[in-house]
Amino acid sequence: MPLGLGRRKKAPPLVENEEAEPIRSGLSGVGVGGVGGVAALQPGLPPPPANLRPRLVFHTQLAHGSPTGRIEGFTNVKELYSKIAEAFKISPLEVMFCTLNTHKVDMDKLLGGQIGLEDFIFAHTKGQRKEVEVFKSEEALGLTITDNGAGYAFIKRIKEGSVIDRIQVINVGDMIESINGQSLIGCRHYEVAKMLKDLPKGRTFTMKLTEPRKAFDMISQRSAGAKHSGSAQLGTGRGTLRLRAKGPATVEEQPSAFEEKAIEKVDDLLESYMGIRDTELAATMVEVGKDKQNPDEFAEALDEQLGDFAFPDEFVFDVWGAIGDAKVGRY
Repeated sequence: MPLGLGRRKKAPPLVENEEAEPIRSGLSGVGVGGVGGVAALQPGLPPPPANLRPRLVFHTQLAHGSPTGRIEGFTNVKELYSKIAEAFKISPLEVMFCTLNTHKVDMDKLLGGQIGLEDFIFAHTKGQRKEVEVFKSEEALGLTITDNGAGYAFIKRIKEGSVIDRIQVINVGDMIESINGQSLIGCRHYEVAKMLKDLPKGRTFTMKLTEPRKAFDMISQRSAGAKHSGSAQLGTGRGTLRLRAKGPATVEEQPSAFEEKAIEKVDDLLESYMGIRDTELAATMVEVGKDKQNPDEFAEALDEQLGDFAFPDEFVFDVWGAIGDAKVGRY
């Protein structure tokens, strides 16, 4: 079935085995301290006046160990890191990523597009730096790459038995600073994944990495969260704070069973077609598609909101099918 006639392709699609999964947590407009109430859940209504908005305060610690701090009032992920840095008197550039409700490098608990209103935030900071030479004996290295939304790309998953799996000094959570001397600070997940894919087979390349600082009970840990185990529900109790790439943050109810299953299926398709795993991107696609009447309408809406990804038509059609299957309970 033809899709999206006249759709604009901004770049050739990334069809690759190296995987990437961004943390799409950037947002603008209303800050975390200024979100809430029924108005935040009703589209089209302006936010309540600042003096009537509830304060959303989150508790946080440094993952390797620290007193508990309190943060509030951030409007995007960079400001979140700045608030954490301010609480612990460190540079925001030291913060690599955050996990929810665990101090361990558990990629199933990675802070992404949603924070439960009762979630506890653990900030992982820079630890030891290392330089590793890798011989690319196979086309696929077996990495899943994600980014923190603030300029750092790091390893989310290592495929068992892969090229990288055989190199014990490379671990889940390691930030990739450079490849063959080219700095990757400020690069997005898909740019790093494409660079890894484009490296010639049969050649050796060099990666500079920084691992997260470890607490004592994490010293021997190599790859917690390295295997994908499906969607993880992180929110607790009173709903979640939804961090959006565009527009203000909103307080929302937990995703419905349909939304959870559709997001999981779309995330699987992202990995299959584009080498990307990204639950927040998948959630955005489900949100875009759940009220569309046909795949062409869905394709046009995706181009409008997510045109930079240049999704191939076959992928869009399969995503449309996955959303439709989830709607009628075909899981």
